[in-house]
Amino acid sequence: MLRPFLHYYFMKKDFQINYEYFRNADELNDIEKKLLEKAKQARENAYSPYSQFSVGCAVLLENGEIFSGNNQENAAFPSGLCAERTALFWISANFPHEKIKKIFVVGGPKEFSENNPPIPPCGACRQSLLEYEIKQNENIDLYFSNMNNEVVKVESIKELLPFYFDSTFL
Repeated sequence: MLRPFLHYYFMKKDFQINYEYFRNADELNDIEKKLLEKAKQARENAYSPYSQFSVGCAVLLENGEIFSGNNQENAAFPSGLCAERTALFWISANFPHEKIKKIFVVGGPKEFSENNPPIPPCGACRQSLLEYEIKQNENIDLYFSNMNNEVVKVESIKELLPFYFDSTFL
């Protein structure tokens, strides 16, 4: 069986990523500001002695509760875990039927630098985030930021992973 996009094999195609850019936190609404602060707080507790790159994540559930996670490194690479997956897996274990509405990620070097762009989730986290979006059959707003409060927002994980892998390939 051919995948839907394979019939375009001999055609050059482009796709567009839809996103919003916020210059600073003043442009965010109250819940977005709260998620940004919770993600920053989580980042402060990250365990990143090897990379010196700390990431915090805050997740808003449909019931209004906010949970967070941060990256946890290990001397035996790649035994650590990213902030996004730390939060997602804990939430899934404890609230398996609760929908995820928004995820806010803040990352960057432990030593502040004004030159860092907003830090998006890594590829493994994008795939994990997508799994939960598909599972709940509803888009998840994803925000990613730097320590300067510049923020990028996408309204679906699929925006960051357009040729995604899901259960239809199995």
